Amino acid sequence: MPTDWDHQVDLFAIVKIDSGGFVRGWNLGAQLIKGYTEAEIVGSHFSRFYREEDRRRGVPDRLLASAQRDGHVEDTGWRVRQDGSEFWARVTISAIRSDQGQVLGFVKIVRDLTSEKRDADQRAALQRTFAHDLLSPATALRGYLDLIAEELPGHRLVGLAGEASDHLVAMAQALLAEVTATPDRGQRRTTLERITREAVSLVLPGEGITRVVFAHIDAVPVVGDVLGLRRAVANVLENAAKYSDDLIEIDLFETDEGAVVRVRDHGRGIHPDDLSTITAEGQRGRYADNNDGGSGLGLASVGQVVSAHGGALRIASEPGAGTTVTITIPRADDVIAESA
Repeated sequence: MPTDWDHQVDLFAIVKIDSGGFVRGWNLGAQLIKGYTEAEIVGSHFSRFYREEDRRRGVPDRLLASAQRDGHVEDTGWRVRQDGSEFWARVTISAIRSDQGQVLGFVKIVRDLTSEKRDADQRAALQRTFAHDLLSPATALRGYLDLIAEELPGHRLVGLAGEASDHLVAMAQALLAEVTATPDRGQRRTTLERITREAVSLVLPGEGITRVVFAHIDAVPVVGDVLGLRRAVANVLENAAKYSDDLIEIDLFETDEGAVVRVRDHGRGIHPDDLSTITAEGQRGRYADNNDGGSGLGLASVGQVVSAHGGALRIASEPGAGTTVTITIPRADDVIAESA
């Protein structure tokens, strides 16, 4: 008669693998989760459960090597059932050794977490949508207050409203950063041109056509957190629009380092002594005016996003002549090659 223990074990796939990676044992839980009967799968290499791109990258072999070296390894990711459908699995592979320490094989325990991932993804998508939708009107509000301040210079209530809107924008940025700070971070393939054009529409709605000049455009493919990258470019554009009145020049091109977006303004610039600290949180630079608004978080968040993508942030400036901010991130093909 089945026991509660038997039922609990059936919730897990327990797979016995020999030292070469071939399946030698299979429980009922494995059959229920993966779809193969024991007769159908014994003798097959366990890499059969992985997606084609993961097999090309050598993921199965690396996991076995890690288990052999460290005694066990844990991994969470997509796996493939017999019918070709995919499921989200949490996997633990433990090495089985002889008394002399020789690896005789492995025990692989798999739990299907697809429903939990689906629920988590839905919650995260809702949170990202809320954070993003909150940030757009908050940023627009900041812009409208700047226009009002031009009409009513020095008005105390306008100044207080500007400070409040700065806090609102900072809170929205922090919320967006928090809800996108997940392992996969909504990684997507796109182009840096598209990200930049979306950032222009976000920061300068209606004004982008007259204030922004795209001097050079290469549609370089990238893979990354699209929302985060767009917010990073938007922060750079916000500074360029805030600290200058002339045209903002944007170049999009490719170098040996990767995909590059360069934003150049002709505004007041940054003091030379501030260039080394301007990307630190809370640092606004000595040329910043109290009426400018801002809290010194923009360039700091840009640096964090760029760093998370393995890129580089460079800032060059000449007082009174303007600032050039250059963001470089790896090309899509370079990201794939590095992960292979």
